[in-house]
Amino acid sequence: MYALLPSRCHQLRILSLRRTGMAHVSLNCPQLLELDFQSCHKLSDTAIRQAATACPLLASLDMSSCSCVTDETLREIANACQNLSVLDASNCPNISFESVKLPMLVDLRLSSCEGITSASMGAVCFSRILEALQLDNCSLLTSVSLDLPHLKNISLVHLRKFADLNLRSPVLSYIKVSRCSALRCVTITSNALKKLVLQKQESLCNLSLQCHNLIDVDLSDCESLTNEICKVLSDGGGCPMLRSLILDNCELQVVILDGCDHLERASFCPVGLESLNLGICPKLSVLRIEAPNMSILELKGCGVLSEASINCPCLISLDASFCRQFMDDSLSQTAEACPLIEHLILSSCLSIDVRGLSSLHCLQKLALLDLSYTFLMNLKPVFDSCLQLKVLKLSACKYLSDSSLEPLYREGALPMLVELDLSYSSIGQTAIEELLACCTNLVNVNLNGCTNLHELVCGSDYCRSGDMPIDAFPPDSAPDKTKEIRESSDCQLEVLSCTGCPNIKKVVIPSTANYLNLSKINLNLSANLKEVDLKCSNLYNLNLSNCNSLEILKLDCPRLANLQLLACTMLQEDELKSALSFCGALEILNVHSCPQINTLDFGRLQAVCPTLKRIQSSPIA
Repeated sequence: MYALLPSRCHQLRILSLRRTGMAHVSLNCPQLLELDFQSCHKLSDTAIRQAATACPLLASLDMSSCSCVTDETLREIANACQNLSVLDASNCPNISFESVKLPMLVDLRLSSCEGITSASMGAVCFSRILEALQLDNCSLLTSVSLDLPHLKNISLVHLRKFADLNLRSPVLSYIKVSRCSALRCVTITSNALKKLVLQKQESLCNLSLQCHNLIDVDLSDCESLTNEICKVLSDGGGCPMLRSLILDNCELQVVILDGCDHLERASFCPVGLESLNLGICPKLSVLRIEAPNMSILELKGCGVLSEASINCPCLISLDASFCRQFMDDSLSQTAEACPLIEHLILSSCLSIDVRGLSSLHCLQKLALLDLSYTFLMNLKPVFDSCLQLKVLKLSACKYLSDSSLEPLYREGALPMLVELDLSYSSIGQTAIEELLACCTNLVNVNLNGCTNLHELVCGSDYCRSGDMPIDAFPPDSAPDKTKEIRESSDCQLEVLSCTGCPNIKKVVIPSTANYLNLSKINLNLSANLKEVDLKCSNLYNLNLSNCNSLEILKLDCPRLANLQLLACTMLQEDELKSALSFCGALEILNVHSCPQINTLDFGRLQAVCPTLKRIQSSPIA
């Protein structure tokens, strides 16, 4: 078949000869803009070249599946058709596109071209206004590196040898990468890209993104990703607007996504993660995790996290601090699915209540529980369920009353508890005294900032049944129980911290208190403290700095090595010398900003305490 278009077709703009069986064609169409030769299998390379070059205004040319087309034909068309903006040369096995220069090209399709290689990308880069590029099924293509300021979308599907992708375009908005089993490295720079899907790229191990408007990332089944991915997706990693992240079936061990300010949804199901840090993702509201090997999960600062499905049977540590919308249901589900949790931090989880705490019976290994800065009023579920608890933090729990803690010192609750933090709580004087007297298993007690603590006089029998109301307990029950608690063992207390207690005026610990293990006391910033009287045989460190009302200091502490008296403005030198005379191991003394103490001559202090090695002071004005 032969096609001849006579002179009367000089005004022809669009011509389609798609799938025709002609073997020859002659065109005389100087105004032709669009020409379609798709699947014209009988047309020779020469016929296509002559027909196209006869149309100098040609803007769109489709010669896909014309198997005879060569690079020489493309080069001649490029020279003759300076306005060519759309070219489809897909499924043309004889072209490599090398040395082809089409500066006006906007849309280029080279799918299933067996001759396309990485060397072809040099010619593609010559098309500086290129917006769309299709390179699917180019079996010899190993890498693509393009810096095209107008490129908007690119398709890279089923490239068996493709290993390296480097794209730079401020307007790049769509990337399709699929079935590239050898792909290892991806580098993308774009201000327009909002969604990136790189599913099932089994070899992908290096991902670098500078995409400041990227919202959604799906890296499902990218089994070779390493922990370096965290640097890309975290704060400062090039994706500050990230909202949705999917890492399902990724064999990562540690993921840290601290500071993803716009991340709203995250899914890790299933993954080989051992550690995940989503700290300070303030917009994260939905989280799904299924990680059979995960042992550490940090959600600190995920303030709007309200839907959390956490299935990590080996999880040991969960930090949900400041997850203000973390609900009872999420806590219950987590406790059931993660029975090995030992450390549970729920500080500032304002939505957690008794119902959520009741699920803690599932955590038979729970050793540390932090409920600081919560609105809890009832700790009964904790006392009933967490018998193995060693550390309980209740700092700034303003709604806890003295009765909330009664099971500790009257019923022997939490027998393994060694550390208790009641800092900045509203617990009263009597409850504090009874805790210290009866909970002899405690090693570390924090009472920092407790406004109801007026004096601390240890060693008195505060667990006496006679001190309690007559009808407080049934006969022969709780009073006897508290007596058993008090007499069960010597006091194990080692560290006592009462920093910043504004109303405490007196601290007395006599030798009869039996605090044989007490090694550190911190009373710093207790502005109204006037009297300190300590007889502690193993006390090593005592901090009384900024106790500017301190006047009476009596110490019988033979092992005291460090004494801090910074800014104790009322303390007299004679009082200090008297106290030091019973501290035969003192090495460090800080009397900086103590105007009543002569800083010019320390010989007298060293005469009283010869072991002094370092004295910190300020000269008298």
